[in-house]
This record gives sequence, structure tokens and C-alpha cells, in this order.
Amino acid sequence: MKKICRSLVILAASGFMGLGSLYAQLGFGKAERINLDWRFHLGDTNGKMPRESNNRGWQRIMLPHDWGVKYPLSPSLASATGYLPGGIGWYQKQLTLPAEDKGKRLFLYFEGVYNRSEVFVNGKSIGKRPNGYVSFAYDISPYVEFGKENTIAVRVDHSQSADSRWYTGSGIYRDVWLVRANPLHIDQWGVYAYPEIKHGKGILNTEVTLINSASSASAITVAQELLDETGKVVAKKSHKIQVGASDKATVQQQLTVSNPMLWNLEQPKQYTLRTIVTQNGEQIDQSEVKTGFRTFTFDPNKGFALNGEWMKVKGVCLHHDAGVLGAEVYPEVWRQRLLTLKSLGVNAIRTSHNPQASSLYALCDELGLLVMDEAFDEWEFPKRKWLAGWNVGTPGFEGSYDFFESWGEQDLADMVKRDRNHLSIFAWSIGNEVDYPNDPYSHPILNGEKKEGGFTQASYGGYKKEAPDAMRLGDIAKRLVAVVKRYDKSRAVTAGLAGVAMSNETAYPGALDIAGYNYTESRYQQDHQRYPERVIFGSENRHDLSAWLSVRDNAHIFGQFLWTGIDYLGESGRWPSRGFYSGLLDFAGFVKPRGYYRQSLWSDKPMAYLGTYPLKGGAGATDVWSALESEQGQRKSEAPSMDAWPIWNYQEGQQIRVVCYTNSAEARLELNGKLIGEQKKYDEKTGIIFWDIPYTSGKLEVVGLDDDKKEVVRHAVQSSQHPAAIQAKVIGDKEIKSGAIVQIALQIVDENNEPVILSEDEVTCNLVGNARLLGMEAGNNADMADYTDNKQRVYHGKMLVYVQALAQPGETINIRFTSPWLKTATVQCVVK
Repeated sequence: MKKICRSLVILAASGFMGLGSLYAQLGFGKAERINLDWRFHLGDTNGKMPRESNNRGWQRIMLPHDWGVKYPLSPSLASATGYLPGGIGWYQKQLTLPAEDKGKRLFLYFEGVYNRSEVFVNGKSIGKRPNGYVSFAYDISPYVEFGKENTIAVRVDHSQSADSRWYTGSGIYRDVWLVRANPLHIDQWGVYAYPEIKHGKGILNTEVTLINSASSASAITVAQELLDETGKVVAKKSHKIQVGASDKATVQQQLTVSNPMLWNLEQPKQYTLRTIVTQNGEQIDQSEVKTGFRTFTFDPNKGFALNGEWMKVKGVCLHHDAGVLGAEVYPEVWRQRLLTLKSLGVNAIRTSHNPQASSLYALCDELGLLVMDEAFDEWEFPKRKWLAGWNVGTPGFEGSYDFFESWGEQDLADMVKRDRNHLSIFAWSIGNEVDYPNDPYSHPILNGEKKEGGFTQASYGGYKKEAPDAMRLGDIAKRLVAVVKRYDKSRAVTAGLAGVAMSNETAYPGALDIAGYNYTESRYQQDHQRYPERVIFGSENRHDLSAWLSVRDNAHIFGQFLWTGIDYLGESGRWPSRGFYSGLLDFAGFVKPRGYYRQSLWSDKPMAYLGTYPLKGGAGATDVWSALESEQGQRKSEAPSMDAWPIWNYQEGQQIRVVCYTNSAEARLELNGKLIGEQKKYDEKTGIIFWDIPYTSGKLEVVGLDDDKKEVVRHAVQSSQHPAAIQAKVIGDKEIKSGAIVQIALQIVDENNEPVILSEDEVTCNLVGNARLLGMEAGNNADMADYTDNKQRVYHGKMLVYVQALAQPGETINIRFTSPWLKTATVQCVVK
């Protein structure tokens, strides 16, 4: 009789409104998410007008939608974008507006469309937005008809498919909203709240901008209430103002709270700012914004303090894709990813290298993670985009540079206005590696003629007179910093500098409040001495222990951001390679060995992890960095690896290196309950304790000890037998509403229920009920199989499966996982 692993998930139908409404960021009116019943056509066509009913070139879809990951990988496509396609696509939706909407202002709000979009209403173009990462809205009131069907059409032009150094996605990959408002309403992102702490009191400074589209002036009252987490009103203010016809007006107020609860990383306390606009005693608009109280302090000698407490920022850079899901944004998926990163000791993220979905910032507010919000990867000129493998062959030069001059400042302003109320954001970044030497800017310093100059990274042949002058960087930076300060003076402005030696010859670093150094730990000390007022941190760093020690052991360096936190699609190596594989987590969000290594360095909670590999040949090159280090001879074969998997299956007597990542003072190794090898102290040089022992099957266990030789933690790996069964476990939130994502972790086990780490069995997923399979992700960078079907091989015995529940209340969904010769697993979901 087959053993069935059954999980019950409680789902609630809500018209798909519950999850996304928390993250709608337009800031006025009544918002309705309109992700259902869209049609999609890949390829250019006349999509402005309604489709003919018999036109089979259009697919019925739901948003969010990234068409790139819905097609097979191909070696003929660019490695920069993960060997996935771009192209041109059209979207359409029929929208019927009731007669009672007449007289209101109606807006379409797009959280993200990649890229070069143009929106049509009933065949008329109402606007274009080339940037694929910014959110934008259009007033569609003049173009719609009431009581009839209206055709909303969106043309997405990603024909420059290799326009980025990583996978961007293609299409309407974030939520879309219909917003109804009165003629006089709060402006787009028009409520701004920034906190201060003075003499133990919390002062919330607020600005409310109103816009009046009516032909006559109006007298209104703006009332604001601040509510704590229990819903209690702790402060309130109101102000009367006249708003002229076809004009704007701004109200500024202060709300004071005695002994406020502070937002921090351990207890991220938030308040709710409720803004109510009334006219003649009648409410005409309302907004609710999450806010709170916290302080940021930067000092060139002490680093960074949150709420007056000096700390180290332990950050990771994150791109916006989620493996098989591509760029499609599902908050439940990112909640799980962020929680996993935080469990490893991560306390900050950098949005590399673009604004991300509003839901990501809201999650960081809620979970207690700092955010460096980044705007651009290139400014007025393109960077190299690798087409046949990372740093291989002849690059391409497609990009976003062609609309920087006309749109750059508007895009940056919109990022700041949209995101500025998020407590988690502690810095704005205006660019990443735009100063990379000779890509494209150049300067005589690249000839290495000055002792303090020279190269910081490969710069392709020294100074190039014909290249753009690096001195332009300072002028552009000053202009962008001014844009940020216009809309938010409460945070630091920064950038990730790649060519620090070159940029030091320009006004670029001096334009910044804090200077991010990418892979340039070697300049931390000399630049601190040369520029004593400069606040320096690592904005992008390798996983080396030495890079972390440069932060830990220097008070003036406040933190680092690892490249990268999670494996991401694109920036791939030569085929076969789906993406860049240096993350703490893999494409599925599972913790990789180097994630546990980082946990040993960053976490205060006692931990230990065991990994192994054959002594001869080492652990192998598991990512781009490791391969590069191997080619350059930077890693000796006897050095312990941070990439050792928890495997204990080898040939009897084979010499195996056993590595332990731990934050314990000492550790001992046991095999089948007996001590094997000597008890060892933590190695300050490598951060790794290791033993070389002959293999014997059974249970291998490490015991972590504190300074008093007392046991504080254990971790074991077990020899496994042949694969026997699939285990399925629902992870994440179990109170899931209709339309939400069920995340199911699969584990291949043997007859004793021990994980089979070496398993690469192919698993098939079948659904019975109203649901759709979004994807199956095992995290294998080298697996270039078809990710668009319902079959996939596990990797290291694991896989994560994403299923979206579409069922109505009372309906049941059965999700069945099968593999030849293995016991089946079934997950049952009931919609309540």
C-alpha cells in the first residue's frame, strides 16, 4: 500500500483582491486589481482595437505575466538574458464601466511593464513609458465610455532582448489596477511621511498634495490620524485649505507621539497614517500609509547606526526574478525567500539594479530588513552585454541608455515618490557601476601613472581618449542627487562605484552622502585616510572571508552587500547555464552550502553545518566566482570549500574532506556515535573547521562547543539508500486566499525517510481541480530542460513547486507528484 503524504491548505476565495491590495501604492481613490481576463499575442500586430472572436493568435492569460519564461531556453539566444527570448507582445482587456462612474476620474495603474510600453484605450494612445521597472498611471477618463465595453490594449516592445546584463522578463509582470477617484483627490503618491525622534518624542512630518481637476475651486479639510498596531489613535491633526480650479495644493502637518515604538530589525513596529479628505462634511478621498519611527546615522569613522545603535549592515544584492517564475511577482514567494535570508543573518538587501515591486518593500518593512533602493545600471551610454557567456566573446550594446536623457530624472523621481514611505529604505542609490573603467567612461588615471591610482578591475587597455570623459560622471551625479533630495531629504544618497580609482579623480563620489565600493576592499583604508569625511561601505562584494573581515574589523566600514543573495537568471556562463550561481540561496530559494557558511559568520544563533567532498579534486567549481578563481589559481586544492554539500555517500575507505561551518568556539566530529578525528578550534583564517577521514557509511555528526567546552549545537548527515519515495510539504502561509500561491517543497527520501541528496529523479506534477501549475524549480543552473511543462528533475534530491489556487469556496484541489519506482505524494487543498 502506497504511503500518501497529505497536507491540508485552507484557502479563502476573495476575488483575488486580498493579497495585492496591501501593496497598491498609487495612494488615492478606490483601487481594484484587474489581473483577470486578459488576452496576449506574441508578435507585433494591430492590437489597439478589439480582437475578432475567431482570432486564435490571442491567448487567455492572468497577470502577472512574463512571456520570456514561458518559452524554451535556446543556445541561440543571449547568455546575458539567460538564453530566454524577448520580442514584441500585445495585451488586451475588455473593461465595462457602470454608468455611476461617470463624473469620476478613472486611472490605470501599472506596477511594472517590461519594457517600452504604450497603452491604448479604445484605440487611442494615452501614453508611453520606456523604463520597464518604474510604476506609472494614466488618467483614462477622457477616453472611456460608460455602460459599454472599453478596450484596454498594451503594446510591449522588448525587441531589444539583450538590453540588460541579466534576465529582465518581458510583459506586464506586476499587478495592474483600476482606480476610481473624485475630481478633487490626493495626488499620485501624494502622502509623504518622514519620522524624526527628538527628546524621546516621535515627530511624524507629513505632506499631503491634493489635485483638483474640477473647473471651480473647493474648500476642503485634510484630517490625519496615526494608529498604532492595535488600531488605537495615538495622534491626530487637521487642516483646512482652498484648492484652486485645475490646480494643486499641499498641506504640511506634524503628529507627535510620546515614547513611540521604534522600527528595528528585531521588532519592526509600524504605525498606520490615515488621511481623510472631506468637502462640506462629506468624505471625498482617503489614504492609509504604513509608517513609523526610526533614525539612521552615518559617520565616516563609526559607520552606521539604527536608532542610535552602531551596527554592521549584512546585506545581499537581489535581482527581481524567481527562477522558473521569471519576473512575475508573487508576494508569498518573496516572503519565504526573505525569511530564509534573514534566518542566515542577512539584515539588508540592495535592489540590484532597479526599483522592484512595491510588495517587496512592504515585506521588508514588516519583516525588519534594511533596503538600499537602486535606480539605474546605466546612464547616458550602454554597457557591454555578454551574448555567448559571461565575459566571453563579443558583447552587445543594447540597453536603456537611449531614453536616459529624456526619462531618467522622471524615472528616479517616481521611484523616490513611490517608495519614500517605506521604513526599511535607508539609502537611495542613483547608479551601479556606471563608472566601470572603459565601459564606457575613461580617464588618464587608467594608465596607472599616479601611485594612488591604477586599476580596480579589468579595464581593457588603459586610458582611451576616444571614450566618454569620466568627468561627466560628477555632473550627472549631482543632477540625480538633486532629484532625490527634492522629494526626500531624510535619507542618504549613494551609488555602487566600480572604478573607484577613476571616480576619485571626478566629482562623482563627492556628490554622494555615502560611497559604495564594489569589490574594492583594498581601498578601504587608504581612501579613509585620503577622504576623512567620506562614509564608505561595500556596495557589492564577493563571498570571501577576507571581504567580510574588512568590514567586521574596521569601524569606519559599516557593511557589505554580497553578490548575490539568491541565484538569478541571466548573466549566464557558456551554455549550459541558466544564470549566475553565486547566491546564498538557489533559484528555488533553498539554502546552498555557502548560505550556511555565511550564517556561521553573520548569525548570533548557535549553528553548525556539515558538508563533504572527495579529497582529490576538491569540491569542484560550483559557480562563476569559483571557476574564475580556479582559472586564476587563487584557490589551492587543499583549502576548505564553502560549497560542500551535505552528502555522506562514497566508496568505503575513500578519503573525504569533511567541512564544518559553525559559529561555535570548537567542534568535534563523530561517526556512528564515536569520536573520529581531533576536537578542533574555530579557524579564524578560513572560518571553516575540517577533517580528512576515510569514508564509512552511517551517521556523521558534528558537535559545536562553546568556550567552556559545553555542547551548544549539533548537525548530522546520514548515508542514504536508493530513492524510495517523494515527500511533499506545503511551506509558507497556510491561510491562503483564492488566487494565492501554494508553495510545495519536494524531497526524495529512501526507505528510512532519509533525504537522498544524490537523487536527480524526474518528477511529474498533475493537478485535479481548479488550479494552475506555475512552475517546478529544482535550482539546477546546468539543467536546460523544458521548464514550461509539468515534469522536472530534482536537484540534490529537492524541488519547489508553485501552484496557484483558482478554486471557489468548497472546492478541492489535489496535487499529485509521481516518479517511476518512487512512492507517490499528494497534497490536498481545500478552498474555504
